[in-house]
Amino acid sequence: MAQRQYPHELRIHTAVDPPAAAACLARSATFGSFVVYERHGVWTFAGGAAGEVILDRAGFRVRWGAYERLLPVGHDPSRDLAKIMADAPVEDWSLYGWAGFEFAYAQAGMRDLLDDGTLLHMVVPQVEIKMSANHVVLRGSDHRLLQILADVVQNAPADPYPEPSPVSVEEIGADAYREAVASVVRDIDDGKLRKAIVSRTVPVAFDVDLVATYLVGRRHNTPSRSFLLRLGELTAAGFSPETVVEVDPDGAVRSHPLAGTRAFFPLDRARTARLRADLLGDPKEVFEHAISVQLACEELARICAPGSVRVEEFMNVLERGSVQHLASAVGGRLAVGMDSWDAFAALFPAVTASGIPKRAAFEAIHRYEPGPRGLYSGTVLTADARGGLDAALVLRTVFQREGRTWLQAGAGIVAGSTPDRELEETCEKMRSVARFLVPESATAMAAG
Repeated sequence: MAQRQYPHELRIHTAVDPPAAAACLARSATFGSFVVYERHGVWTFAGGAAGEVILDRAGFRVRWGAYERLLPVGHDPSRDLAKIMADAPVEDWSLYGWAGFEFAYAQAGMRDLLDDGTLLHMVVPQVEIKMSANHVVLRGSDHRLLQILADVVQNAPADPYPEPSPVSVEEIGADAYREAVASVVRDIDDGKLRKAIVSRTVPVAFDVDLVATYLVGRRHNTPSRSFLLRLGELTAAGFSPETVVEVDPDGAVRSHPLAGTRAFFPLDRARTARLRADLLGDPKEVFEHAISVQLACEELARICAPGSVRVEEFMNVLERGSVQHLASAVGGRLAVGMDSWDAFAALFPAVTASGIPKRAAFEAIHRYEPGPRGLYSGTVLTADARGGLDAALVLRTVFQREGRTWLQAGAGIVAGSTPDRELEETCEKMRSVARFLVPESATAMAAG
């Protein structure tokens, strides 16, 4: 019989600063791995790994305590993951982690496009701490540890970090990106596809404190979700503008496609208003958005009850950090026999970070980008044993791996796209993070 994952629970009713508390927990030496995930005003800190699932080309590596096993990958990796979690030795699990963009290649049966990198890394944490402004719930297997972590949360300083050091994102790789955009436009004109999102990468020359950057960036962004994680060799901090898919335990499923972009200037409302009007009236941007919503509806229809799929909101404008987007919301209800992992498989990767049709877009991305994307345009997600799932699209993010730090952003290319405008759009998006990078040296000086 499965055991309870979290036999101990501690509740605190007190005023806290959830982002600062999450940052303090991330900085503590208690856990080698963690995921911080913000959703609807609640910050969750998932610390440690009581269980772990890692996918690469060799298969699923599954670990529960001292037990470890390598399992093969079938034709539907999402369903494989669902089976792994159904067989978990705990009954009330919560799952946190990430799926890289190339997970979609495995899901689509395009194994020839895969490299040797990690496709998915998920953990069932040792400790789960949920924090809102006036309430904290700590869950875990060690009551004494929960009490120690409760002290960390309650004593977290409110504003402990120095000023950021902005980096320029305009020039690096600009010519190569213009050439890639032109190549995709030619493919579209030749009828090979309708839309593709091609990205560019900007390396950061100094060591970045990602915890401090998360705090500073979150104060200046308005994300749908935010996250901070360290799993294995990968660390990332991001401010997601949209979700790939959201599934409630009762079977309600939603997606929030964003496509169509202009810059946003919070201190210059008149300029922002002019750009908003230009965005709403631009045929290229409206077309890009409309076909993205259409595909989201088609994907939901595959796994939802007949007649339940609907466009709940269409072509609003949302302000996200340094940009404003055309935004819609599409919802439905899962059909009998379908679950959250079926919804994830149907909608991942987001159409707004891949293209139309998706298989042709995968081939274009693989052809015109210099290397695998990894976590960029993949998802940071959480799921649970009750059937809930929430998957944030990984954009507006700073990444670190093996001593390398970088930013990445793309633009939706359709017929009528121009290389200069799409390059400008990548710059507009990267500034949501590039303006708020905190050097490790600055944090060390502040601590001293």
